Amino acid sequence: MKKRKICVVITARPSYVRIRTAMEEINKYPDLELQIVATASAVLERFGFPDRVIEADGFHIDFKLHTMLEGGNLITSAKSTGLGIIEIASVFQSLAPDAVITIADRFETMSTAIAASYMNIPLIHIQGGELSGNIDNKVRHAITKLSDLHFVASQLAAKRVVEMGESPEKVYVTGCPSIDVAAQAIEHPTIDFDIFEKYKGVGPKIDWHHKYLMVLQHPVTTEPDKAAFQINETLHAILMSGLPTFWFWPNIDAGSDVTSHGIRAFREKYSPSNIHFFKNIPPDDFLRLAYRATAIVGNSSVGIRECSFLGTFAINIGNRQKNRDRGKNVIDVPHDREKILKAIKKAEVSPRPGQDLLYGDGKAGKRIAQTLASCNLDYRK
Repeated sequence: MKKRKICVVITARPSYVRIRTAMEEINKYPDLELQIVATASAVLERFGFPDRVIEADGFHIDFKLHTMLEGGNLITSAKSTGLGIIEIASVFQSLAPDAVITIADRFETMSTAIAASYMNIPLIHIQGGELSGNIDNKVRHAITKLSDLHFVASQLAAKRVVEMGESPEKVYVTGCPSIDVAAQAIEHPTIDFDIFEKYKGVGPKIDWHHKYLMVLQHPVTTEPDKAAFQINETLHAILMSGLPTFWFWPNIDAGSDVTSHGIRAFREKYSPSNIHFFKNIPPDDFLRLAYRATAIVGNSSVGIRECSFLGTFAINIGNRQKNRDRGKNVIDVPHDREKILKAIKKAEVSPRPGQDLLYGDGKAGKRIAQTLASCNLDYRK
């Protein structure tokens, strides 16, 4: 019997965590063959070479594609999307997959969706039907309309996909695979190694064994001109808090170079004694840290999605996630250092918010692989 070739395209650090357990389960099915393409920021040194994390986890990457133009602005985002279509189309021709999986809502995923659609390859979308606050909203919904199958995280997301005109039989509520990794972090929360020795980074070796913060703040694609001010407010709030902090490098969205420069300039001027900066930490250890943290600060969806399951406070800053379904762990604040600091102090003295199953129950990978092995992949027939 011919194996179904399932091609997963990974474009960024969060893309991997949001599909990894499904990849593990796909490999367990004798009737499925996993193909992996790593591209965009998933192959770049400035993000800690996420492709090497994928390989360290035992996966074979079939193709690595360099499709990102330098600049971190609106123009390079648009041009990189076009370059991605060109490169990924050639890879699809070589791999001849029976289906392609694209993940979430980043601009690079649009390249995958367009290439697969025009090549008549069934497209499967992970995390459709959700809402957020910037251009990701447009990208996610556009990919939904290009997709043949939808593996969504919640009933609410499924309802939105159907309301966009998609057939109910094409929509599967699987939960999000990143919640599977969060569940594993709760099962095995111990970090029994020197985090500074293993992952290096820059800054002092902070004492994180009691209370500590994590920061992951990206530029807002609809507000790139405000990126410098926004990152500066958060940096000052974290410095004023005095709490030991792990700070992670921003993604490659428009405004990323300004955000990165703001972090470097602040670091050189103030030499903060309570902040250690990292490019990247693999998903398992990142979520173990998040599980033990006092709060995660910034505007990454990990604070709203994975941290809702972990029961960790998320101090969500600004508009990047303004429409996303959120649990009781989220504290929303504007880009204002005093209000960010006030939220940090609230999280510091409050009891943990408890677990929320809004984005899944920790079994998404199994459901996705089972569905891929049994469903009709081509709904055009």
